[in-house]
Amino acid sequence: MSKDQYTKEDELKDAIDNTELETNQEESQEEKEVEAKEEDEIVPTPEELLAEEKNKYLRLFAEFENYKKRTSKERVELFKTAGQQVMTALLPILDDFERASAHAETNKKETKKLDKEASKEIASLNKGMSLIQQKLVATLEQKGLTSVEVKSGDDFDADVHQAITQIPAPSDKLKGKIIDCVEKGYKLGDKIIRHPKVVVGQA
Repeated sequence: MSKDQYTKEDELKDAIDNTELETNQEESQEEKEVEAKEEDEIVPTPEELLAEEKNKYLRLFAEFENYKKRTSKERVELFKTAGQQVMTALLPILDDFERASAHAETNKKETKKLDKEASKEIASLNKGMSLIQQKLVATLEQKGLTSVEVKSGDDFDADVHQAITQIPAPSDKLKGKIIDCVEKGYKLGDKIIRHPKVVVGQA
């Protein structure tokens, strides 16, 4: 029995020794492979490392320059659209001033019929309103607002004008032409922010 036991212990020890030997051989083989890989890898020279870092820097610099250009362009666009929105909001006020001035001009004769004091007050009021209108127009023009000039007999251009209606042309010359301008148009710089509303003669 002790002989069998001894044999089993020896077999067990031999198996453990064989496993350790195989493990040691595998580890030494892996170490050799790692060493071979390290030998195969070429260590970059300082010049190559410097060139690589310069390349990274140049790419980063170019990306930053593109970012600056993009944000600058976005900021300019934002100011343009904000300015356009303000101008568009002020156009109805400008229209009201023009209508009031036109009404004051047509009623000049009637105001002269009133007594002198009332006539002076109305004239003074009209003058004040006219000055405010001129100041508003001058300020808007400084900011780049200009009116789109439209005269009766001008050619109709769908890119510039907005036809609100067509009526029979009073003469052959006005067929397909602008007969009347109902609402003035305006440009901010080169961009039309409100198309002039016109009446066109039927061709």
